[in-house]
Parts: sequence; C-alpha cells; structure tokens
Amino acid sequence: MSTQDFRSERIGFLQQSEIRAMTRECNRLGGINLGQGVCPLPSPPELLEAAAQAVREDLSTYSRFDGVDELRHAVAKKLKRYNKIEVDPETELVTTIGSAGAFICALQGLFNPGDEIIVFEPFYGYHVNAIRVAGCVPKVITMKAPDWSFDPEDLERLRTDRTRAVLVNTPGNPSGKVFSRDELGVIADFCKTHDLLGITDEIYEYLVYDGQEHVSLATLPGMFERTITMSGFSKTFAITGWRLGYVAAPAHLAGPMGLVNDLFYICAPTPLQHGLARALEVIGDDYFDEIRKKYKANRDLFCDALVEAGLTPHVPEGSYYILTDVTRFGLNDARASAMHILEKAGVASVAGSAFFASDGGRNLVRFCVAQPREVVEQAAERIQVFK
Repeated sequence: MSTQDFRSERIGFLQQSEIRAMTRECNRLGGINLGQGVCPLPSPPELLEAAAQAVREDLSTYSRFDGVDELRHAVAKKLKRYNKIEVDPETELVTTIGSAGAFICALQGLFNPGDEIIVFEPFYGYHVNAIRVAGCVPKVITMKAPDWSFDPEDLERLRTDRTRAVLVNTPGNPSGKVFSRDELGVIADFCKTHDLLGITDEIYEYLVYDGQEHVSLATLPGMFERTITMSGFSKTFAITGWRLGYVAAPAHLAGPMGLVNDLFYICAPTPLQHGLARALEVIGDDYFDEIRKKYKANRDLFCDALVEAGLTPHVPEGSYYILTDVTRFGLNDARASAMHILEKAGVASVAGSAFFASDGGRNLVRFCVAQPREVVEQAAERIQVFK
C-alpha cells in the first residue's frame, strides 16, 4: 500500500465539519439533534406530486446548463415579486446545485487565487472554507452581540489592493442576523466606491420575524450591476437533499458562472427542476406565512426554555438557528460545552467556535430548531436539567 499522501495542498486545512461531527456524536449517544440543519419536515404535497409527475413523464435527460426554461422563468417571477429584483431569465439566471453550488460557480468563475473577500463573523463555515479552497483569502469583520452589529470603519480597515468582494449572509447562519437596509446601504456604498462585487446568500430569505424586513442588496441603487444573489429552495420547502438553488446576476457575471456550472455539474436534476417549476406556480404566499409562523413558534419555545435553564440565547431575527451563551458552564471551550450539553441533557448543538476565526465563539453553541414541534418540545424539556 502506498505511503504517499495524495491529499491536495488546496484542501490540506480541511477537516470534517463540526456540524457533521456533532451529528455523529448525537447518533452515538441517542440524543436529539438540534445541531445540523437537515430540516426533517414535510415538504409541500404540491411539490412532491409535481416532481413525481415529472419522473413519471420521464423528463430524465440533461437540461440546459442554466436550468429548464420553466424554472428559470418561475424564479424570475419570484425574484420580481418578493425580492424586487428584475432579471432576464435567459441571460441573468443560472439554476445550480443548491446555493452552495452557486457559490462554487461564483468563486471559480469570477475570482483568482489571492483575491480577498470580506466576510462577517460569525460566518457560515462552508463559505470561508470554499473561499480558501478556491485559493482566495477571507478577510473577517467581527460583528458584536447581541444585535450582531458591525463597525463600518472595519470595511475600510480590511480593504487592500486585492479586495474583490463583500459577502453577506442575510438572514444569517448561525446568528440569525437580518441586515437592515441602512447596513446594506453602508456595504453598497463601500462596494461602489471601491468597484467591488457584492455577494449575498439569501437562502433563509422567507424566515424573518418580529417585523424584520428582508432586503436584497441587489435592489439598492447602483448595486444590481455588481451583485451576485444566491438562494434556493432547500430550507423553505424542506428539500435539503434535492440540491436545487440559483444565482441571479447581470449577464456579464452570470455568464462566467454558467460556464463553471456546465463544467462542474452539467445541470441540476432535471425532473426535480420541472417539479419545482410547476409547484412554484401553485404554492402561494400563505405557505410562506405558515412556515414563518411555525419556525418563530419553535424559536420562541426553545429560547424561553434556554432562559429558564439559566442559559442566554441571542434571539435570532431570522433563519432557524439560535446562538446561545454558555459561559455559566465555566468551560471556556465551545466544543467541550456542546459535548457537556449532549452528554447531560441529550441534546446536540454545534460549537460556536465553528463559526468564528477569532476566539469569539468559545462560549457559544448553536442550536437549530428546524424540527417538528414535538421534537423541539422534547429538547426544551431536556435542557431544563441545567436549571
């Protein structure tokens, strides 16, 4: 057997994600998994039937590299109605393998090794790791709890001659932060002043609470021409395994991303594309209102339970994650705290350090409440062991 290390240099830093590691530990100990956002909830029946019908019709060949016509046009209608973004579905939309696939296409199609991308901490680890594997450099701005605000001067402080873009995840994973219109305005002005791209991951766009408004960066004056808007349907329709997302951008940006999408992925699963396109024509706003209410109820239930147990949740404005301060355990180690919770209460979380480049996450863990109500209730009861 060869002793040569075949692992490529570009992934030399990669390890199994903390999220998947905690899922493995949870399974080993028979706990309730509030760690990984697998979203094991019922998908809309209209969507399941539409996809099944597309399979029965044997719509099984390759689609266009940027997706079937019906889906691109349906997404364009959705973007105009909900996001207030107008795109040409023929040249400014690419159907991707989830929003994660959209990000890979952006990195490979628009950036060069050594380019710097500004990200906000706490961040989604996939974003930072994907940036690094692409040979680019993440430059991190630390947001401050409890509202996860940032100092606009940090943008200028981090900028160098190699800075090419600013990445915004709103609503955010893991913080649940919803960037305000004013905050996005600061970012937009910064991008326009220095001729930078804006990249937004808006996968949780429908999950905003307490009167918060979801604003797409591309809608701000002068930003459509320089913004890459990534999103998808995994979270809102509970189809995380279908891997259907999209990227919307002006043609001069969408074109290179489409080339990479064709090279790396050929196309997204064709029958699922057809099913989603048909479902988008019949699923109304009442569906999104209902899931928003359900996730907010789960958020409120579990946040109340955490407070009752003597822990301090940072109540999210959006998404379905809850960063929680566990300083009272006195461990000063996020992974040790997550294991303590799992072993004593039987509830899995994720170490907050997985979402920070600094030591800001050492006393934080992240819970995910994208679970059926009865599962969240059971986890809320178990967490009371810390009272």
